[in-house]
Amino acid sequence: MLRCIFAAMFASSLAAAADPKAAPNRLAKESSPYLLQHARNPVDWYPWGPEALAKAKKEGKIIFLSIGYSACHWCHVMERETFENAEIAKMMNEHFVCIKVDREERPDIDDVYLTALQVSGSNGGWPLSMFLTPEAKPIFGGTYFPPADKKISEEDTIPGFKSIIERVNVLHKDKKKELYAQADTIAERTVLQLDRNAKAIAVGKLDKEVIDDAIAVFQFDPIHGGTGSKERDFNGTKFPRVAALEMLWRQSLKKENAELKKNVDLTLEKMALGGIYDHLGGGFHRYSTERTWTVPHFEKMLYDQAQLVELYAEAYQKDPKPEYKRVIEETLAFVAREMTAPEGYFYSALDADSDGHEGTFYVWSEKELGEILGNSPEAKAFRKAYALEKPNFEDKSFILRLDRPLTDEEKKTFAPFKAELFDVRAKRNRPFLDTKLITAWNGQMIGAYAAAGAVLKDKKYTDAAAKAAEFVLKTMREKDGRLQRIYSAPPGEKASAKGIAFLDDYAFLIDGLLSLQTDAKDDRWLKEAEALQAIQDKYYLDDKRGGYFNAAHDAEKLFARSKDSYDGAQPSGNGIATRNLFYLWRYSKKAEYRNRCEQCLRANHATLRSNPSSVPVLVNVLDLVLQNGGLKDETSTGNEQPKKPLESADVVKVAFKRGVDSFQIDIDIAKGWHIYANPVENKELLESATQIEVLIDGKVVAMPAFEYPKGESKKEKTGDYRIYEGKIQIVVKLREADTKDAKVIAALVKVIACDDKNCLKPSTIKVEAK
Repeated sequence: MLRCIFAAMFASSLAAAADPKAAPNRLAKESSPYLLQHARNPVDWYPWGPEALAKAKKEGKIIFLSIGYSACHWCHVMERETFENAEIAKMMNEHFVCIKVDREERPDIDDVYLTALQVSGSNGGWPLSMFLTPEAKPIFGGTYFPPADKKISEEDTIPGFKSIIERVNVLHKDKKKELYAQADTIAERTVLQLDRNAKAIAVGKLDKEVIDDAIAVFQFDPIHGGTGSKERDFNGTKFPRVAALEMLWRQSLKKENAELKKNVDLTLEKMALGGIYDHLGGGFHRYSTERTWTVPHFEKMLYDQAQLVELYAEAYQKDPKPEYKRVIEETLAFVAREMTAPEGYFYSALDADSDGHEGTFYVWSEKELGEILGNSPEAKAFRKAYALEKPNFEDKSFILRLDRPLTDEEKKTFAPFKAELFDVRAKRNRPFLDTKLITAWNGQMIGAYAAAGAVLKDKKYTDAAAKAAEFVLKTMREKDGRLQRIYSAPPGEKASAKGIAFLDDYAFLIDGLLSLQTDAKDDRWLKEAEALQAIQDKYYLDDKRGGYFNAAHDAEKLFARSKDSYDGAQPSGNGIATRNLFYLWRYSKKAEYRNRCEQCLRANHATLRSNPSSVPVLVNVLDLVLQNGGLKDETSTGNEQPKKPLESADVVKVAFKRGVDSFQIDIDIAKGWHIYANPVENKELLESATQIEVLIDGKVVAMPAFEYPKGESKKEKTGDYRIYEGKIQIVVKLREADTKDAKVIAALVKVIACDDKNCLKPSTIKVEAK
């Protein structure tokens, strides 16, 4: 019913910027730079909190939730086109309670609703646009919506936000029951997805095979470096997913991985040469929009600078290439110059946009280059070296990039030209600088500075790390030692710390302190790290199943609670926390840290065995543990029935296999238990029948063909029905057109397991095709 209004949208013309004279809304009292960007929208925005949620319940209104961040390009586009549109704003204010969230302030809210969007079959991204029930359960959503319907072909029209609002109002009036039932279903799936590690059954041991499997997944572009799809000739966007690159780098140092070493070296070199790297000001842009690393998405995030500096420092330590050192020094010079507060802490981000367009600050016209550089032989050589002979951005502008490392003589010759371009660029209207302190990201940057200081033997980097650490430890802790998340200020007020910290705040700051400890003469930083670790364990540890929740036990309760290990643009809090425990054991020799580290690994056993490339930080930690005595007392074979099963997934194991012309789902049911067949042949048990959905790249396949076994007939006084016991196979037939270019094919298998007396809680088990 609602699939037609899920959308991956495209930009149209840019509207005028917000009127600075417009009356402020409630966001004007917030301290988040992102929320303040929307403080003069005609939309009656609320920040997330009791006032907005109570209003929605009292008035029975749907919530429109918009999540973004200050450097988000498409967030700016949607604001200019849609949230500054007086007609659309009037409709929003009349029919919805409109809530704005800064995902950097509230990653818990972002994680839950982004997951909800994904389990609905849509791709995630920002701005994240979600429609919620008054109880804040997700009905449906998307990312960027244009203001009006947009015809993209004779047959297809992308619905605009105005049309979506009108459609939602009709559905809320005429089909409220169905709408809210859909929200309950999506909420249930979201909870299952966020707790997927606890539901999955692990198969196999945590051994070297996990590491080999993690490496084998990655395909390297042999020409331009980076990972991608060989079948697509490595075309499309390229992200510097540093957690994965670090894992691959560390594994490439082993003698048997010589080819991997070549591929990782090529990737580091090509990123440093490409347009994703700012050759004038230093530092890395967010990602490359195409294969060659030439055209970036221009925002600069603190966490990217931190991770990449640390990666290049690690690489330089083992392989001291001049290019690696250049990247470290220039990037830290950029951070010191543009992203460091006078007090020594670090700002969060630089926007991609200036003057209403992305990349304006960084690109050059032919006229500008001619006037600045002139036409001397040296200038011509400079233009040739930096790819400034033919436009490489939107067919009209130039981005500096290199095809090869420069010689020392070339660096000397080209230095005046770079300086001149830098000075001219500095006079342009600058991208917006988000000056808030995020504890987690500061922890990452502390670690990067400490790593650079240790590797390059340069005290100024170590001193910068220590100064930032001193500020964070002094300013971002409450009296009881607990961390706070954000340090920022509402307009005209003094900055202050606020917000209960999340797992990544503790994990990344502890990691940064341990990096400082590496080069310290006393154990001051170790003691600080141990104190924070104790608080982290108290408020975030899942003491029943291992691992850590993202939000504290006493934090605001959303409809779902996440405990994630996936390493994406940033490593997961659980991955870094597990690594911290290993190094705390190394430094302190306290067995409790080693034991908890192993508990965290076992909590992610199923993911490490089934999808290790999604958790590269944990793969590296497993490798460290295996090199230092291995996991102790690992008695589980991964196929045992728990002593006290609580949910159906505790006694049901699922595998999804590719065949020649079909797919096969293997279900292994523990002895003494059964699940209901499909068809179950009993109308009273229709909802209990085993049910399967297939997802291709996150989207539900409309009508795949399933061949279910008939099952065994059971006769009861209440009616006959059919069940499955032991091992069964289900054949799934998909169209070749659906699977040809698919990256990930997965199945959601819903089962209810029972024995002769009781039934367990139903489980939806997600597995990817192998």
